[in-house]
Amino acid sequence: MTVLCGPDGVRPRGLERVAERAELRYVDAAGLTDGLAGARALFLWDFFSTAVADTWPAAAELDWIHVAAAGVDSLLFDGLVRSPITVTNARGTFDRPIAEFVLTSILDHLKGVHLTRYQQREQHWRHRETLLAEGRTVLIIGTGPIGRATARLLRAVGFEVRGVGRVAREADPDFGTVGSSATLVDQIGWADHVVAVAPLTPQTWHLLGPDVFAAMKPTAQVINVGRGPLIDQQALLAALTGGRIAAAALDVFATEPLPADHPLWNAPGVVVSPHLSGDVVGWRDTLGRQFADNALRWLDGRPLFNVVDKRRGYVTVS
Repeated sequence: MTVLCGPDGVRPRGLERVAERAELRYVDAAGLTDGLAGARALFLWDFFSTAVADTWPAAAELDWIHVAAAGVDSLLFDGLVRSPITVTNARGTFDRPIAEFVLTSILDHLKGVHLTRYQQREQHWRHRETLLAEGRTVLIIGTGPIGRATARLLRAVGFEVRGVGRVAREADPDFGTVGSSATLVDQIGWADHVVAVAPLTPQTWHLLGPDVFAAMKPTAQVINVGRGPLIDQQALLAALTGGRIAAAALDVFATEPLPADHPLWNAPGVVVSPHLSGDVVGWRDTLGRQFADNALRWLDGRPLFNVVDKRRGYVTVS
């Protein structure tokens, strides 16, 4: 098995059980072609790398690729999608951490914790009123496990929650009502807070664009913890600077790191975080253990878990 590490050279931990039964080769992107010689499986620890596409067709001899991320958009390209290679991902690892991050982002907006900190630093004693969370409405775009964990947590706090997914339905156990992403512009005006956590696919690229922002409440907050291109960033900037929406908490961006001269850094109502919403203490160890569990199943000839539908770009559950 080959493990593609990132440029920082950090290796995943917890693979001792796998090393007892299979040869593990640790390589960087430059060494991937040589590292793939005779390999049947690849652990894509550097989950944003495009090295698999860059080394194609050498990588086409693989049987299985595991990605240390929930999103696999950086990996999927036409040749891989058409190939018989099985792709699995880190589904389940980031559900609760991201849900807690979303809750924190909403409460920060409602209670103005960042403003309180600023006033403390400036020694300004300035009373203000805050907003109540109970009864406010949240539309979660993406009904996979991260979206569901977020819905359950927000409901427990007192928010009203609905979902947006590929297929509309009623009586969903976590969302209640799920609307179709094809009619997002007709649903968006209901929400006080809009959470983008959908996988990035051709269908969700710039799903939040000018028409959607124009239909939002002027008091709405947008939170993106999915992938940067889910949002048309120019349209978002126009909506924020034009006062058509109130705020945005952005953890992911079209280009990462966010360039120092990008206007989102200082856009009104924006909180920028460096793609950390799912990264709680110990997350790398969890990813290593998850791969090891799946690798032992693969070595035993048992079915893998978290198998991605490569044409849809995410794990489907029947």
